[in-house]
Amino acid sequence: MDLFSTKIAYASLDSFIAKVDTVIINPLILFLFALAILYFLYGVLQFFLNQENEEKKTTAKSHMLWGVIGITIMMGVWTILSILLNTLGIPKSQIDPEKGTVDLPEPS
Repeated sequence: MDLFSTKIAYASLDSFIAKVDTVIINPLILFLFALAILYFLYGVLQFFLNQENEEKKTTAKSHMLWGVIGITIMMGVWTILSILLNTLGIPKSQIDPEKGTVDLPEPS
């Protein structure tokens, strides 16, 4: 029994990246993407319901613009993640978005 030796738990960096991507980043991207779409649709609804009030139409246009900006940012994040995965050499055949899994190759 060795009471004074250091016990170290090793975790694979690939498995950590896969967990962060699956558990945190993908749901966050989807949530923010849905939020941007809802904000855009809210602006569209306000625009059509307030046709006679120019001030409210201007506010609705602003909501639609910021919704489009949010959608563009989320698409950009998704694109950057795709580029990052391709740079790391993880083929799309190893990614299953329905299950939220990424099969990473074993390090050699």
